[in-house]
Amino acid sequence: MRRQWSALPASARPIADAADDAVLAVGARDTEAFESAIARLSAVDPAQVGLLLGTVVRHALEEGHPDGLDSSDVRDTLTAMVTGAREWQAEVDPQIVLLLLAGALGVHEPDPDEPALKPDVSARHGVLLVAHLVDPGTFAARLERAATELAQHAE
Repeated sequence: MRRQWSALPASARPIADAADDAVLAVGARDTEAFESAIARLSAVDPAQVGLLLGTVVRHALEEGHPDGLDSSDVRDTLTAMVTGAREWQAEVDPQIVLLLLAGALGVHEPDPDEPALKPDVSARHGVLLVAHLVDPGTFAARLERAATELAQHAE
């Protein structure tokens, strides 16, 4: 059953649909559904996808480490996520995951002279990271919270 996402701005709904399907596919380790969802997610604005998923990641990290995050926490998250994801997604690149983690935490800004990640690569790694940090049953609420926060900052 498709969610309505009525709390989200219309521009965020295709991202929410595809990301939700992708996170559920990760939980089920359904490669076909995952690839389909990543293709849909890759077809929308990668900056918006990154911003929304990155905000979900930041919230999850902040909630999981209420006393603050240190380098060993980041390393542990990176190692656990990559190890788990590689069990069924062999092409997971730890450097990309680290870039996404650093971006979500606001400690890395992309170099404008460096080529951007391909949308499918960024979406794939972003969803795998989110799925590692967030229970699929809570993802929709977390996504709505992230979108609400971003909308408030945009005003």
